[in-house]
Amino acid sequence: MYDVIIVGAGPAGLTSAIYAVRAMKKVLVLEKLNYGGQIINTLNIENYPASPNVSGFDFATKLYNQAKDLGAIVKFENVIQIKNGNIKSVITSKNTYEAKSIILATGSQNRKLGLENEDNFSSKGVSYCATCDGAFYKGKDVAVVGGGNTALEDALYLADIAKNVYLIHRRDEFRGDAATFNNLKSKDNVKFIYNSNVTKLIGDDKLEAIEITNNDGNKENILVSGLFVAVGRIPLNDSFNELIKLDSAGYIKACEDCHTNIPGIFVAGDIRSKDVRQLVTAVSDGAVAATSAIKFINEK
Repeated sequence: MYDVIIVGAGPAGLTSAIYAVRAMKKVLVLEKLNYGGQIINTLNIENYPASPNVSGFDFATKLYNQAKDLGAIVKFENVIQIKNGNIKSVITSKNTYEAKSIILATGSQNRKLGLENEDNFSSKGVSYCATCDGAFYKGKDVAVVGGGNTALEDALYLADIAKNVYLIHRRDEFRGDAATFNNLKSKDNVKFIYNSNVTKLIGDDKLEAIEITNNDGNKENILVSGLFVAVGRIPLNDSFNELIKLDSAGYIKACEDCHTNIPGIFVAGDIRSKDVRQLVTAVSDGAVAATSAIKFINEK
């Protein structure tokens, strides 16, 4: 029996673990893949207060080690179901665990374009992580599709590696940080393509070109060796989507105390319905969710 089971070992989940174990609670963290969440793929974190120029991997590793050193138990198992009750049950592919409270911090995953052969071209020209795969395209022409911070950051990172970077957005302006956009405009090898969508992937064994279609229906082929997709994310809610109240996009609805509609089940990080999804808001959610869970346990 655990006081708190945390599903997800990203910044939100690990921060929750730190707060809960410091409150002398028995804590289990369950993670399907690797610790760190999506931040682990960020080459350089520049906007986290008082910690400029730290890599996502280093940040996540320090957070992971901190939680474990304080006494959190971390197991790498896939959660497939959650059952509500006075005592909660978390069922993984290997075991069933019981807890007095649960914190959901499962985050989100990359959204795909939905194009024919997209899966076939994965790792053969199509990538969803510039910092992971950018080095493979040194001196080559690449494209980035998207309009938010991830797309801008990917393009900025690739500009120092690739020969040319085509940044494609379906609207007439970007919605990412102005500072990052201004840095991009200073790069001679970054080409901006507005009001357009990637509509076709072209190539045999690997990606050789992309077709783009603008809002007037005009089509154009651009020769590229790599396409980096940054068009948003999908909430990872499969194990609890029939239990917890979600918004229309599939994110968990909760109050500012991170309490969901189910007593004793809390939410933290990118899976929560909110306007800003950043590293700083993820760890903030983690602290709030753990504090709320501790209060819930102590008042029972």
